[in-house]
Amino acid sequence: MDQTIASERFLQECAAAQNFLESPNEGTFAPVFKIFTPQLIAFFRARGCEPTLSEDMAQDVMLIVYRKAHQLRDRTLFRAWLFKVARSSLCRHYGKQSREVDTIDLERVSDSLVTSMRAPAATPAFEFQHWMSFLDSREQEALTLRFVEEWEYHEIASAKAIPIGTVQWRVFNAKKKLAPHLRRRESADRRAA
Repeated sequence: MDQTIASERFLQECAAAQNFLESPNEGTFAPVFKIFTPQLIAFFRARGCEPTLSEDMAQDVMLIVYRKAHQLRDRTLFRAWLFKVARSSLCRHYGKQSREVDTIDLERVSDSLVTSMRAPAATPAFEFQHWMSFLDSREQEALTLRFVEEWEYHEIASAKAIPIGTVQWRVFNAKKKLAPHLRRRESADRRAA
């Protein structure tokens, strides 16, 4: 009985794929989407992706399949090609994740951190000065202009006669350096509350 159901599913998959490959349009793609999307979601979930991410990635794969089906040389290998696209998508996702660097969004940091440059010890402004000491002078200047003075990147670049990419890199690098310190502060605040 199970073998009969499996062979019927296989025949449905083959028929839907063949119809789509012979005449690629929205009407012939709908059965392919209906058959393979749940399989792709299960594929991604089995490899550690969260449900929402699995659904998003399955939709991305199906979009690629819809757009690039004409590139498939051997139509009998549709299913294998589809899952090759899925594996490639998963590899790109994990590769991108491994290159992400932990930073902190300084625009969300409380305004109280920059209230006074002559603040007494144990105040947020004092802590801000302490955190800035982890940065080199160019990074301190870039952060001060960007987040305290609220200049735009192009304004900083113009005022300092440096490329905008250099300004963006200094701000990014400073945020990366400060992330562990500010995350500890956020955790302590949550525990205190």
